[in-house]
Amino acid sequence: MRVHRILIGLVCLLPVAIHSLPIVQGDDAQFPWQVGAATAEMVAEDDMVIGGGISPATLAGQEGKLQATATVIHGQTRLCLVGVDMLMMHRDYLDQAAHEIELECEIPFENILINASHTHHAPSTVTVHGYERDEEFCRRTVAAIVAAAKEANRLATASPPCRGIFRLGQEATVGQNSRQLLKDGKIYWIGPMDDFVRPTDPFDVDLPVLAFQQKSGQLAAALFNHSTHCIGARSGKRSPGFYGLAAQELSGQYGIPISFLSGAGGSTHNLRLSADEMVIRIKAAFDAALKAADPMQSTRLASIKREVQFQVRTFDEQAEDQAVREYCQKYAPGYSDEIVQVFRDSRVKLKPFQGESRPMWLQAMRIGDVVLVGVPAEFFTVLGLEIKRRSPFRYTFVCGLSNDYIGYTPSRQGFENGGYQAWMGLHSFSERGTGEMIVEECLEMLDQLQ
Repeated sequence: MRVHRILIGLVCLLPVAIHSLPIVQGDDAQFPWQVGAATAEMVAEDDMVIGGGISPATLAGQEGKLQATATVIHGQTRLCLVGVDMLMMHRDYLDQAAHEIELECEIPFENILINASHTHHAPSTVTVHGYERDEEFCRRTVAAIVAAAKEANRLATASPPCRGIFRLGQEATVGQNSRQLLKDGKIYWIGPMDDFVRPTDPFDVDLPVLAFQQKSGQLAAALFNHSTHCIGARSGKRSPGFYGLAAQELSGQYGIPISFLSGAGGSTHNLRLSADEMVIRIKAAFDAALKAADPMQSTRLASIKREVQFQVRTFDEQAEDQAVREYCQKYAPGYSDEIVQVFRDSRVKLKPFQGESRPMWLQAMRIGDVVLVGVPAEFFTVLGLEIKRRSPFRYTFVCGLSNDYIGYTPSRQGFENGGYQAWMGLHSFSERGTGEMIVEECLEMLDQLQ
C-alpha cells in the first residue's frame, strides 16, 4: 500500500493553465528565455513524526499538499530552482537530488538551488531535538524534487520565449523579530509574552516577486521570497504552513506553479496572527507586487556554488545546561524537565565533534536583474540584511535553508545575547563567527558573479 501511494504522489504534477496579462510588444531579444514550472507531491502518513518540535509528535490528516515546486530557466545556461515544503534537509539527500537533476536534465550541479520552506507541520527530514529524521519521507522528498525538476525542464524545452518581470514588494506585518529582550535580561523563546522590553534584531519586510512572461501575456512561472519562520497552519493537521498554503492558492488563482523561497528568518517568527490572516496578507502582497512588476533589463543567467568549511562549536557543558534549565524552569515550568533532557542528549551527541571542520554549500545565482544567495542555515535576519546592504547588485535576496543544513546561525551579537537559537544542540552547532564568515564568502561570490 505504501509503495502505491508513493507513485501516486510523484505523478501529481500541476497542469499549467496559464493566467494572461496584456499582450506584450517587443522583439525576440527581449524574450531571451524558455521557462517551465511543475510540482510533485510528497505523500505522508499519519504515523510519521512531525519535524519542528522539541519532542516527537504525529498529526492526523492534512491540509494542502506537501510538494516540491521546480522552476527551470533555459537561456545561455540552464538554471533550476526548487522550493520544497519541508523543515530542512542535510546535503546527503539534497546532493543526491541535485546530481540526479544534473544527469536527467543536463543542468549543471552548481546551477541548481533547492530551498526548504521550513514548514513546522510536515514529517521530519532532519535528526534534531528529541527525534530522528524519517528516512522514508526523505526518500519521497528527493524523488519529488527530481520529478518536479524533470517535468519543469520538459516544459521549458517546449516553452515559447519568455522575459523576466520583477517587483520588490513588501509585507511588514507577517512576522517580527521574535528574539525579544525580556525584563530579566533573557531572550524570549516560548512562554508568556508579558515581559517584552524590545526586539534585539531587525525584521526584513522585503517580499520580492519574480515572474516569467510570454509575448502573449501569459505567465509561465513565478517565485516569491520572504523571511519569517513558516509556523502556522489552519488546523492541527500536516500542512505546508501559511507560506505554502498561500503559494498553492496563488497557483490556483494564476494557473501556474508559484514557488515560495524562504529567506533569512532565523530570528523572525509570527507571534500574533492566525494562519488564515497570514495567508491573506501574503497573497495580497504578492498580487500587488506582480501587478506592478516591470520587465527586467538584464538577460544574464549565471550561478556559483562554493563548498566552504565551518567548525562545530566548542562548549561548556555546565554553562549550557544552566542556560536551558534557568529559562525553561521559569518560562515553561510544565515541560522543563523534558526540554532540559532533550538538550542534554543533544549535547552528548555533539561533544565528540567539538572543533571538527565540516563542509557546507553556499550559492549565488543571477536571474537577470535579480540575485539569489543560498545559505544552508536558519540565518539570522541581521546577517541576511548585511548581505543585501553590501551586495554589488541592487536586487539581492537571501534564501535560507538551501542545499544543506547547518542549524541556526546567529550573529556574534546574537551569541552574546544568548537564548534558544544560540544554545548548543543539533539545532545550533556552528562556531561563533560562522554567520559573519558566511556573509564575507557570499559577498566574494557576488563580486565574482558581477
